[in-house]
Amino acid sequence: MQRIFKTLAVATAFVAVTGTAYAEYPDKPVKVIVGYSAGGGTDVMARTVAPFLEKYLGDGVSIVVKNVPGASGQIGVTEVANSDKDGYTLGTYNLPGMMARTLDRKADYDASSFTYLANVVNDPNVIVTSKKSGLDTMEKLLAEAKANPLAITVGMSSLGGDDHFLLNKLQTMTGTEFTIVPFRGSAPARTALMGGHVAMGILNISEVSAFKDEINVLGVALEERSEFAPDVPTFKEQGVDLVNGSMRGFVAPAGLPDDVKTKLIAAFDKLKDDAEFKAAMSATANPVQVVTGDAFEALNADLLDLAKKVWKESPWR
Repeated sequence: MQRIFKTLAVATAFVAVTGTAYAEYPDKPVKVIVGYSAGGGTDVMARTVAPFLEKYLGDGVSIVVKNVPGASGQIGVTEVANSDKDGYTLGTYNLPGMMARTLDRKADYDASSFTYLANVVNDPNVIVTSKKSGLDTMEKLLAEAKANPLAITVGMSSLGGDDHFLLNKLQTMTGTEFTIVPFRGSAPARTALMGGHVAMGILNISEVSAFKDEINVLGVALEERSEFAPDVPTFKEQGVDLVNGSMRGFVAPAGLPDDVKTKLIAAFDKLKDDAEFKAAMSATANPVQVVTGDAFEALNADLLDLAKKVWKESPWR
């Protein structure tokens, strides 16, 4: 009888252990690391996506957003790259910035460090100025920049990101020079601009839509006017051929189990046809462009090539 009880105990323990080991993903909260401060465009995107990702992953899963700002997003994305390969740590991923970080400094990750889940947003750049600056048109801004090189201070979220690339293009096209003031994310850059601590900012349209009455929005870097700011002319309309923006999505560490990867990508794929999701993104002025899996990885490779080209021609440090 004692032998029978021992056998039952071992069998029960085996079932418990294997039941845990083979529990269907996800069976606990999923953490999403945002490499920027709360309130910026990337943070707003992540928090808007979270409830829809919960819906499509199912089983009552919770998405927990964790802000890990610093080093232009590098600290957060490095934590993602080095986390457990189990699908319970995801991270936001910005292009071209995350690949630019591998060029301008030592990085503990590269393009092969991630499982590419989905790009969600393609957010065009805008040039904005402080109400205190008196520079309320592109014409006035460029005239002042040409008359007083380096006198205009420009707030932006990072060096080597989409905002910095746009400034490089602007200076080359117009023969101007500005003084860059980098911040730890777009939210503090916008705060400094609104307080008149910098004269000009380069942000994204989602980051200024709720503040249009408090700052001057001089132009948008699109081929055609944005639905989120139809009264703001494109730079092309103003004689400067600037088209540029930030792509924002989600990655996990490289080497996810196939079933976990498949389930995550399938969840992101469903965002494409979710009218409620599109309405929520529209409410935060986030232009949706969902690209998943291999297509997202190919997009990353293309933008890494662009970053390498810019770095070679005009290194930003």
